[in-house]
Amino acid sequence: MQLLRSPPDFPLPISSRSPSFEVTKKPSFLSTGSARFTKTHPNEQFTRPLTSRSSVFTRPASLQAGTPVLSVDTAKNDVLNALSQIIDPDFGTDIVSCGFVKDLNIDESLQEVSFRLELTTPACPIKDEFEKKANKVVAALPWVKNVNVTMSAQPARTAYAGELPMGLQSISNIIAVSSCKGGVGKSTVAVNLAYTLAGMGARVGIFDADVYGPSLPTMVSPENRLLEMNPATKTIIPTEYLGVKLVSFGFAGQGRAIMRGPMVSGVINQLLTTTEWGELDYLLIDMPPGTGDIQLTLCQIAPLTAAVIVTTPQKLAFIDVAKGVRMFSKLKVPCVAVVENMCYFDGDGKRYYPFGKGSGAQVVKQFGIPNLFDLPIKPTLSASGDSGMPEVVADPLSEVAKTFQNLGVCVVQQCAKIRQQVSTAVTYDKTIRAIRVKVPDSDEEFLLHPATVRRNDRSAQSVDEWTGEQKLQYGDVPEDIEPEDIRPMGNYAVSITWPDGFSQIAPYDQLQTIERLIDIQSPMSVNLDVS
Repeated sequence: MQLLRSPPDFPLPISSRSPSFEVTKKPSFLSTGSARFTKTHPNEQFTRPLTSRSSVFTRPASLQAGTPVLSVDTAKNDVLNALSQIIDPDFGTDIVSCGFVKDLNIDESLQEVSFRLELTTPACPIKDEFEKKANKVVAALPWVKNVNVTMSAQPARTAYAGELPMGLQSISNIIAVSSCKGGVGKSTVAVNLAYTLAGMGARVGIFDADVYGPSLPTMVSPENRLLEMNPATKTIIPTEYLGVKLVSFGFAGQGRAIMRGPMVSGVINQLLTTTEWGELDYLLIDMPPGTGDIQLTLCQIAPLTAAVIVTTPQKLAFIDVAKGVRMFSKLKVPCVAVVENMCYFDGDGKRYYPFGKGSGAQVVKQFGIPNLFDLPIKPTLSASGDSGMPEVVADPLSEVAKTFQNLGVCVVQQCAKIRQQVSTAVTYDKTIRAIRVKVPDSDEEFLLHPATVRRNDRSAQSVDEWTGEQKLQYGDVPEDIEPEDIRPMGNYAVSITWPDGFSQIAPYDQLQTIERLIDIQSPMSVNLDVS
């Protein structure tokens, strides 16, 4: 089937940056007064930065003499064109198109350029490279004397469009660390990953979701070991250790719980949703073992961005992990990495695998998870967990810390890709009056007629839940209806707001089954493929 395609929009800002970097060879628009652009660039937008730092680059005096004075508009376009030479290594888009350049200012008298590079996370792995390259390409302009670059990050915000508890509304990414089997080192991975991300500059929290056997009170040593409640708002104030916010049933003064499943689900819900997490870039959930009520409750109440799977080399561990991966797959939560713990040890110049090899690789191969990380059997890793200080904090230059650093970079990159894919999966193209769909992890892009999408709503307002009778009739929806807003609903659907105030939840799976547009003759005339 031939689909009509139009040039894609620029992708949204992304936070993941691989260690590579590229600068294209593009000509600059230099000092001619006739060279003007009328396009509005993303630098004109303003978002309050969370954190910032700045650097000043001064050109040698030999490059400053005899340079003509430009108009401000031409000078700004010179700078933007120079910055557009810096290409994002993951998506091949320049940083101007990505919307990173903010608050561009030209001081004509001092021939000074100042601007802010606003990344979507302070944990960007190559933020220093962006700063250096931005300084270099702008300073290369013949009329520039000084360059002042400030680095910042966007405020944390969820990509979820639904009604969220107040405590979860300012969390950018929620990551489940899961094994579905006890005793494989899942809590060790969750805690060390959290402190690795914090060391990269991110705002991080850990939620210990194991009520029956909470591990967090043993693995960290906060000064205040009891959770407190805000008497005014009746919300929970998390405790902190080395800048990471912590919540665990073990900090509630109850020790380990002895209660039935439904009560545990209620406790988990209360601890997670009524906590004052504040603005976080990453909230890591240390999932309890299993795939039962508690795990499903967590996946339902928290809009999970991704999952990290922890396993050991034994076949039995693989069997349980496979159950967990299938659970996340059904819930549309992508698994972005596998950590194989207790994999090997080195001795006498050789590497030994006492429990065999291949469990982690089998998970990666069978389920298509893109990244595998091996952790050794190391006494200090176990000892640090028992001492209350994570290994990556106790020995930040160790082999284990380097593995967690690589895992942290992977998580930042994968979460950013997921958010970028989700945010652009379903959009409305006003020029052709069609809904454009590109489901995450799919190369296919197709167009849908807005009225057709509205008529295919399967909620109780449109279809009788008991009889299946269609309450919304064909003629109830005008042919020229247009959506007012389209926002992601986690990783599985979008929320579409229509002019009559109705908010339609449209899962990706359903959108893929709706009849598609195959030809558009004019904005008011569309043909449908109804085969």
